[in-house]
Order: sequence, then C-alpha cells, then structure tokens
Amino acid sequence: MQKAKGKSWFIVVILASLFLSACGGGGTAEPAQDGKSAGKVTVRFATWDSEENLSLQQQLIDKFNEAHPDINVSLEAYGSEYDTKIAAGMGAKDAPDVMYMWNYPTYKDALEPLDEYIGKEGAEFKNNYYETLWNYNSAGGKILGLPVGYTTHVIYYNKDLFDKAGVPYPKGGWTWDDLQAAAKKLNNPEESISGFAFSGKPDPYDFEMFLWGNGTAYVDKEGNLQGNVNSEKSIEVLTMFQNMLKEGYAITTEGSGSTEMKSGKVAMFSNGAWSIGSLKEAGINFGVVELPAFRDGSAVSIVSSSGISMSKDSKKKEAAWEFIKFWTSEEANKARIDYELPVLKSVVESEKLQQDERKQVFYNMLEQSQDYTPASYKVENWSEISDRLGLVFEQIFNPSTMTDPKAALDEAAQ
Repeated sequence: MQKAKGKSWFIVVILASLFLSACGGGGTAEPAQDGKSAGKVTVRFATWDSEENLSLQQQLIDKFNEAHPDINVSLEAYGSEYDTKIAAGMGAKDAPDVMYMWNYPTYKDALEPLDEYIGKEGAEFKNNYYETLWNYNSAGGKILGLPVGYTTHVIYYNKDLFDKAGVPYPKGGWTWDDLQAAAKKLNNPEESISGFAFSGKPDPYDFEMFLWGNGTAYVDKEGNLQGNVNSEKSIEVLTMFQNMLKEGYAITTEGSGSTEMKSGKVAMFSNGAWSIGSLKEAGINFGVVELPAFRDGSAVSIVSSSGISMSKDSKKKEAAWEFIKFWTSEEANKARIDYELPVLKSVVESEKLQQDERKQVFYNMLEQSQDYTPASYKVENWSEISDRLGLVFEQIFNPSTMTDPKAALDEAAQ
C-alpha cells in the first residue's frame, strides 16, 4: 500500500469548478444497459502504484478480464502525479470509472456513495471488514470507498541494541514513561547511538494520534482549534517529545527513523508497516510493539488506509462495482499480502496473521483505534491547518529554536 500525499491549490481550484458546475444542471442519467450491453464495457481504473506492485495489479486485472468477457478493465498508472491527474479528470468530467482513494474529504463530491451497493451484498459482506476502516473510507456520512489496504503505527526496536545494553524488549501495554526509561539506557553517545528517533517535521495528520493517546485532539466535534490543539494535554505531548531532545537521548530525523535504524544508530522509532521490508533487506534484527500509552490515556494509532472508489460521473457503474468487488475480494487480498496488510477478517484468519509476531501488532493497534476521527475529516480548511501545524512542530523540535510548546500551540490556535 502506498499512501498518496499532498494537496495543491490546483486540485482545490479544479474540484471547486467541478462542484459548482455540478450544482447547475440536472445531470445525465446512467444508460439503462450499463455493464450489460452486447459489446464489451471498458472500465478505466487509476492507480498510484508503480514498479513490482504495478505488475501484480496488471496480473490481477488480466485475471478479472478473463473471467468477465463482457468487461474490459484498463489500468491507468498515474504514479507521483496521481492527485493532479485525478483532480483534472474530475474537473473535466473525464475521471476514471474506478480509482484508488485516500483523501475522501477533498474528493467526496465527485465520488459515488457505495452504501446501497454494499447493502445489496448483505451484512456478512460489510462485517468482514475491520470496523475501524469504514471511518477512514467515508465522508459526509456516506461510504465512498471499499478498504483495500491499511497500516497503523507501531514502535520498531533494534533487538541487537537492546541485547547489548541489557534492556528487556518492550511489551504491549507499556507507557511513554517506559519508552523514555529504555531510551535513556539504550542511548550511547560514544558510539553515536540514540535511544529514540522521530521526525523533526512530523506530518500533522500522523502526529494527531499522540494527542488522542493523551485524551485530546487538534479540534473538537465542531472543528474548533482553540482549547483543543493548545489544551494542557496537547502541550504535555509536545513538551514530552521536546524534552527527549533536550535531554539528549532522542534525535529528530528527516524521515521516520528507519534509515538511522538501518545504520545501527537508533534503537527505536515509530512508523507504519512501510518499514518492514527495508529493515528486512538491511538485515536488521528488529521487533515491533504497540505504541506506548500515556499514564491516564491509551495506545491509539492513526490509520493510513487506501481504498477503491467509483466516480460519480461514471456511465458504467454496474461493471465498475463488479471490478471493485473483485479488487477487494479474498483472492485479491491474499495476492497483495506482501505489499499491504489485508483488510478482510477472513483473510487474516485463514493466513493466521494474528499469529505473526510482527503483523499481529498492527491488527491489535487497529482494533484499539476504532473510535477516532482525524481532524482532516472534521474541518474544511485542513490543508491550511496542516501547513500551520507543520511550521509549529518544526519550531518546537528544531534544535536552533526549541520554541516553548505552549506559546507555539497558543499561536497555532488563533
């Protein structure tokens, strides 16, 4: 699974023009023989993936096409230009019939609600997905995508460094106090080894999970920053991270800390499942454990979820739904298992993923993080807020500034 990132003003302008034009007319009715005509129906499918994963996707599409002589799915690989091309297609009313999706709040008005389609499949169909994932594939009270893959965040730790320092491996149910105590013991300035690493410019979307774990969030249900992003509990979280830097047993990185762990210089860092493959390739003897909990809080993770959606303007919706069902089926989930964590409970059970030493941790975090909604789903101007918070975090964690968290967050709340 690859998480698409970024939202330019170009995308906002394109979508705004699309939505305004959509309000002016009555729309065009879908042809009555959608997906059922004598000729083949061509369904356009847009993906953000590339390289090996793209080859696998084409293989799966070929398999679908062979089994559906009346449907031909055509793969369109947009890569790093995904958001730009999707937005342009929506603006021109020429979007792909089916597309990968993650930024539902931005694209929601151009996507087909799937609630009725899902309902027709029966309760068992929907219940086979992990409940937490529906929260990340919906917007405006409607389901706009079927989950395809996901990752929660965990703590990665270098077992060899723990063994060398004589520190026991962390276990689920631990706290941030436990992490800090271990990091201090693991820290070894003489060998340039740091106990813990985190991004010096953390993605505000991801960082909100730490606030959740301490019983707070960026905004309340009404989307208010004031009294939330700068609450005592929020300040406590940012102060804790800053103090780890000041006390010298943690460092900030340009990424997550994975690169530093691969070099043997970091004992712990937090990230999604994306780091598993690269650490394996680097030959690092590592483990993963649930995120720590705050004293009076809980271990909660943000979810990075990829979904598959249907264009509201598609004239081939029945055929598109057939493909969407295939793409989220047990067969397809199993085929992509080396690239993303399966989202179907039946696949997790059949593949015994809850017995996998590493993967089961991500599922534990998923089940613990069910009742949380990111601020990006609550406020219309998330892009602006995210940029503002990004600057605030950089000021707080930059060694040359180390701005007081309370002062920085008070300013961000204005």
